[in-house]
Amino acid sequence: MLSQLMANHLKSLRTASLENARVFVQTMITLASASLGLVAALAWNEAIKATIKAVFKTEDSLAGLYTYAILTTVLSIGVLTALAKLAAKIGAQTAINREAEG
Repeated sequence: MLSQLMANHLKSLRTASLENARVFVQTMITLASASLGLVAALAWNEAIKATIKAVFKTEDSLAGLYTYAILTTVLSIGVLTALAKLAAKIGAQTAINREAEG
């Protein structure tokens, strides 16, 4: 009886350890994805700014800043719409939907 209790306890400890390891790895993937996404976004930010300056021959003028803001907004909406359609097509939920549903 005691050996069975100990075996069950060890099994539950292993299960808990495995679950903790899964949560840890998922958290690390999330953090790494966010970090690398930020680096990529900053790189694109500089590339788009340089392109606008070269094409429109503007420095940090108000027109250049608004052009940049409009282009990045349109690009963001396009990417997010495409990702939402892909998620719907494969039956996945987006993070926004999950959070909104509570």
